[in-house]
Amino acid sequence: MNTLVLGSQWGDEGKGKVVDILSEKADIVVRYQGGSNAGHTVCVDSKKFVLHLIPSGILHDGKTCIIGNGVVFDPKSFFEEKKQLEGLGVMLDSKLLISNRCHIVMPYHKSMDVNSEKILGDRKIGTTGRGIGPAYVDKYARVGIRACDLLDKDTLKEKIKSNVEHANRIYSLYDIEPLSAEVIYKEYVEYGQILKAYIKDSVYFLNDAYKKSKSILFESAQGSLLDVDFGTYPYVTSSNPTSGGAFCGTGLPYKALNKVIGIMKAYTTRVGNGHFPTELLNSEGEYLRKNGNEYGATTGRPRRCGWLDLVAVKYAIMVSGIDEIAMTKIDVLDGLDEIKVCVAYELNGKTIDYVPALNSDFEKVKPIYKTFNGFNGTKGINAFDKLPKEAKNYIEEIEEILQTKISIIATGTDRNDTIFRF
Repeated sequence: MNTLVLGSQWGDEGKGKVVDILSEKADIVVRYQGGSNAGHTVCVDSKKFVLHLIPSGILHDGKTCIIGNGVVFDPKSFFEEKKQLEGLGVMLDSKLLISNRCHIVMPYHKSMDVNSEKILGDRKIGTTGRGIGPAYVDKYARVGIRACDLLDKDTLKEKIKSNVEHANRIYSLYDIEPLSAEVIYKEYVEYGQILKAYIKDSVYFLNDAYKKSKSILFESAQGSLLDVDFGTYPYVTSSNPTSGGAFCGTGLPYKALNKVIGIMKAYTTRVGNGHFPTELLNSEGEYLRKNGNEYGATTGRPRRCGWLDLVAVKYAIMVSGIDEIAMTKIDVLDGLDEIKVCVAYELNGKTIDYVPALNSDFEKVKPIYKTFNGFNGTKGINAFDKLPKEAKNYIEEIEEILQTKISIIATGTDRNDTIFRF
């Protein structure tokens, strides 16, 4: 059984925990897009692991974890993450493979990212500043540096020289300090020597594993509403977190996939700019933020919090062919007198049940809510029958609206705080 786990909202849905749980029955776990802008948090036996590049399956023994070709790879971030994991007793050697077709995040990508946001001012996207977007720009402009290039000194030197010259020409227009191609080359050629033990041809590896009926778990980063094609453009990421991205980001054929699980918080959060129809700018929003510890794992930024938006989730289900939902953080709702769920939008006086493509239209939509009775006592529950009746009603009515089974319910941060309804 090959399964894809993706976010059905604006990211930060709790994918790390679900991937960690499902990894137990997988042979291979592969990340297929995004970069170190991801922040997947996994809690095991009171230990907290924050993963940015490395697949969440790394916490299990006997699994092969792959950073797929669709990921933009930052060596510096990788080494920091590796050190953090080893300090917690998780060794990567023989467990991790980095695709030789991964594009590399370079210093000029990070500089471009930060300075572009400054130039945009009030129109900024709200990126993490980690160079992800500019790295993808170079990829599609066909001037990117790939992991295989790190192993070829002459190719690497030539590409860095050309790209830094181009970057410095742009910097000169904005009085930004120029970069040194020689300094960057010396740093990254050394990275290549350190990383060569991990860099492999993941496309052949994965397809061979598929032919041998190995169980493959696909892990996305970010969320469906941040997809560069299907998200709330332009306030999106620079890759395809939706299910289509899994095939381009791994080299596996579509028929290799058996099941798609969409991760959905019991409420909604968003980081960065862009319209957020159900955002709560009041004490209820602050309650969700505090109770759910809603701060970015990558940046530490406070997340914007609001009620569950089922219009957005239904859209994600449609685009990615989601078979089942994993609902996370239902325990965060404990203690609220009433809970609201957005079931439709109002646009220009009319009720609609879709996410508009035009950003100016999306900025006008207002949520139409269904109200539920609040509940208490869901934290740590691991059997559906033990949930409060109000919580069970909340889950079952959402299933009915979505016409999709909620097969996993997370009632806390630890692996064991989970209900399975397969």
